[in-house]
Amino acid sequence: MYRRPKETYISIIAAAGIAAYPLLPSDIRVYALWLVLISGGLPLVWDLIGRMRMREFGSDILAGISILSATLLGEYLVGAIVVLMLAGGATLESYAARRAASALDALARRMPRAAHRRENHSLREIAVEKIRIGDTLVVFPHEICPVDGEVSEGHGRMDESYLTGEPYEMSKTPGCEVISGAMNGDSALTIRATRLTADSRYASIMRVMRETEQRRPKIRRIGDRLGAWYTLLALAVGLAGWYLGGDAKRFLAVMVIATPCPLLIGIPVAIIGAISLSAGRGIIVRNPGALEEIDSCRTMILDKTGTLTYGRPSLTEVLVAPPLDKNEVLRLAASLERYSKHPLGVAIMEAAAGMHLEEASHISEPPGEGLTGTVAARQVRITGRAKVDAAGLPPQVSGLECVVMIDSQYAATFRFHDQPRPDSAGFISHLRPKHLMTRVLLVSGDRESEVRYLAGVVGIREVYASQSPEQKVAIVREASRTAKTLFVGDGINDAPAMVAATVGVAIGRGSDVTVDAADMVLLDPSLRKVDELIHIGRHMRLIAMQSAVGGMALSMAGMIAAAAGLLPPLAGAVAQEVIDLAAILNALRAAIPPSQISDLDQDPGSRK
Repeated sequence: MYRRPKETYISIIAAAGIAAYPLLPSDIRVYALWLVLISGGLPLVWDLIGRMRMREFGSDILAGISILSATLLGEYLVGAIVVLMLAGGATLESYAARRAASALDALARRMPRAAHRRENHSLREIAVEKIRIGDTLVVFPHEICPVDGEVSEGHGRMDESYLTGEPYEMSKTPGCEVISGAMNGDSALTIRATRLTADSRYASIMRVMRETEQRRPKIRRIGDRLGAWYTLLALAVGLAGWYLGGDAKRFLAVMVIATPCPLLIGIPVAIIGAISLSAGRGIIVRNPGALEEIDSCRTMILDKTGTLTYGRPSLTEVLVAPPLDKNEVLRLAASLERYSKHPLGVAIMEAAAGMHLEEASHISEPPGEGLTGTVAARQVRITGRAKVDAAGLPPQVSGLECVVMIDSQYAATFRFHDQPRPDSAGFISHLRPKHLMTRVLLVSGDRESEVRYLAGVVGIREVYASQSPEQKVAIVREASRTAKTLFVGDGINDAPAMVAATVGVAIGRGSDVTVDAADMVLLDPSLRKVDELIHIGRHMRLIAMQSAVGGMALSMAGMIAAAAGLLPPLAGAVAQEVIDLAAILNALRAAIPPSQISDLDQDPGSRK
């Protein structure tokens, strides 16, 4: 459950005290203000002192100085107003920065806590920490594999895509390796553990994630950058007014009107507006600080499977032995494949959409042997290259393939690739001219041939294939040394790299781990949404800067008047509230969509 920050309660106390002030008898009014200053101002000032000890000098230091000065000079109402402004801004910031559970917690939740060990012809449930090398374990259907191992009995498939980047379910037969964290398919598998749980692939990802979170790059916020010089300038003006006028209240008046509420309140309001705008477009912003940075990222790092592609095989080429007809071979193959649940069968069915399919009989699908059956009085077999002995097979290339035999004669080779999303090429080509990206990297755990094939299709030159999560993190850190980085991915193996990047974006909600590691989550798995997110960040940043700089410019004029003795402390507090209102009203525009929220469709290279 979300716990409200203490600043929320301080805001309520300060607002109540200021509102009650004119209604109370004159002899007890001061006590209401003292209540605000003690219960609200003291904790805020104490927090500021603690941050100064840690060498964190933000723009809110001016507010702390104003509270102390007002208290010492007996201007209690002024001090209470500053408490309200400071606590209100901190409350807005806390609301904007509220986040879900950590990625490490999500990683731990995903792994099973128990495994099924075979002992004396029976199964015993044990804690995963008790698994030893050589133990015989049974992984039930749709269960997550608890440890790295080797299949000893059974035939089935496992989804390893979140860990390796391979977009397809991988066939598992005796002798095949299995990795911890992979999702088992429809068949139970018996495996022999080859590593301890603490040494497994999944555990290594958790270690990388923990190390990366500890070294996560600290984003320097807009308010902190602007406030650094503004604080020094305000102190100089206040001290000059005190020295030249000989009146300490001039210093207080300058501090009150210098209290940087356009930074403390205006910027959080703009961020909240942008978060609201993003949510309405299917984008969840989990780290508001990253929203400030995304438009300044100059290196884009993209995962392959599920990011630039759909993460499922598509039939891309049909090579038919003459004199057979391509469409006829496809129709016969699809007529048989509709009785199979193999991922390649689904791709064949999609390619044959609209064709008249025949009924099939005598269907057989022995594990590891392919699919056979009779279609329209013809014997059809769909299997792998290694299972046939036929002349005329085309050379093997990147991607997956299957061989079609008709009446025991070679008929065709079907080739499959993980097809790119329709907007992938247009998205890549528009990054440099529209968003000033100087580098675009494709970093994937998938095989070299598949990654190179996709890179050629979408137009990416810098390619890293067969990358482990550790290697992805190293690539991101190296790229981040020269420019801010934006990483877009969707799998568990992408989570550490997302944390290491300046901004991490999860495309789709395939994994809780990835979502919790990301700064932003795109509910609609579309690259257009990445483009919209960059535009929203640019829109928000422009409005936040307008509110902050414009508000500070007005405050500067008030500071000069206060230093000259023309603006007493209470009038300065009122003037600051007027400036705050103007900054907030301008910041609210961040919730209104900009006139151009995406330029992807306007780029000549984009494809619908």
